Amino acid sequence: MRALRAATLGCLIWAGTLVPAQADSVAEIRSELNALSAVVADLARELSSGAAASQPGFDGALIDRVEQIRTELARLTGRTEELEFRIRRVIDEASNRLGDLEFRLTELEGGDTSALTQRPLGGEAPRAPAPSAAADGPELAAGENVAFEGARSLAQAGDHDAAAQALQEFLDLYPGSPLGAEASLLLGEAHRARGAEPEAARAYLNLYLADPDGPSAPRALLALGDSLGRLGQREEACVMFDELRNRFGTSTEAQEAEAMRPALSCP
Repeated sequence: MRALRAATLGCLIWAGTLVPAQADSVAEIRSELNALSAVVADLARELSSGAAASQPGFDGALIDRVEQIRTELARLTGRTEELEFRIRRVIDEASNRLGDLEFRLTELEGGDTSALTQRPLGGEAPRAPAPSAAADGPELAAGENVAFEGARSLAQAGDHDAAAQALQEFLDLYPGSPLGAEASLLLGEAHRARGAEPEAARAYLNLYLADPDGPSAPRALLALGDSLGRLGQREEACVMFDELRNRFGTSTEAQEAEAMRPALSCP
């Protein structure tokens, strides 16, 4: 019944009873966008995880009970397929509406509409076979690896604006991910490639602060020092290199920092 209620709510929204069919201001479009996003996400979750149903009792002889079970199973299968079809149709329609709203909102705010990418239904990444990993390898959430690879592909293709957005969304959606360090480094590189060096420095700083004693800390300090040097903040860059020397003196990154110190006139 929860699936039926969710589908009904989605249909009402699509029909325009909860959100206006036309929105002229940025505030109205943003409100409509948030409402549709929430409904699509609810429907997708409803579709992927059904509620437990009460089990009917079957009385009588064994042969009769088997026949009753088979009949009930056929009925439930048909009902499930019907609900799934209805929910997917509502998700498709709402997602198309969501894409239109995003385009209009970006256009009104003076953004680059060519950088918009199609969102997966319900905010979920497309499903793919789980990657093979060692038994002691990190466990990834459903769609986590797919989302990361999609963002990395954008970076490799040279679409730095879209890559930066996708990587930031990945970090927001999967905090503490085993792929988070690499995603943060890629995010910094994407910001640098798009000429946004302050954002690159922020990405490296966030990476270091997230785990200052972890394996990614030397890379974060090296990248942060380099970024600060590019921004003309030489004293701060030298401080980062000092930190790298004092805490991770035997690392490869510390050796690279030593080679970069003379250009910044670090003592």
